[in-house]
Amino acid sequence: MKMAVLLSGSGRTLDNFHEKIENGEMLGSIEVVISNVENVLGLEKAVKYGYPAYHAPDNDEINRIIDDYDVDLILLAGFLKLYQPPPSLGRSVLNIHPSLIPSFCGAGYYGMRVHRAVKERGLKVSGCTVHFANEIYDEGPIVVQRCVPVEDPDSPEDIAARVFEAECEAFPEAVNLVIDKGIDYFWK
Repeated sequence: MKMAVLLSGSGRTLDNFHEKIENGEMLGSIEVVISNVENVLGLEKAVKYGYPAYHAPDNDEINRIIDDYDVDLILLAGFLKLYQPPPSLGRSVLNIHPSLIPSFCGAGYYGMRVHRAVKERGLKVSGCTVHFANEIYDEGPIVVQRCVPVEDPDSPEDIAARVFEAECEAFPEAVNLVIDKGIDYFWK
């Protein structure tokens, strides 16, 4: 599958995708990288890797750019905005969330906010969820979940680091599953 990557920040997940594709551990190809935030490190990395890279502040502009590329799957890689794809790709958007959905998800739960909530609640496990995105935050079909332990002395930053390690395996695994089984398989 041909993929677009949407991001809002440093591009750590893009780094992971690029490495996994280069090593043959992740199927598909990245056709374009788009950020809703101007001048972020993720766009610099995209250019360095040889991917077309764009800043687009809103859904309409993002979709105009995607329309110029042959894209089958859109990967939300730290994209901190509710994305509304064009109708032709409405079921083709994969997102990574830094918790085990349905815990700590929905509007307002992203990044360190999730990890602080996990710590405050005293959870013994956390993790990440790769799911198809729809028009409601964190509600589409789940493709892959990974658990990580949470120890009593862990800080939210410790939890975040452990979850990100899990994300680096879970997201490529989910992409490979979607390419193997097809998008419709998950929208039963």
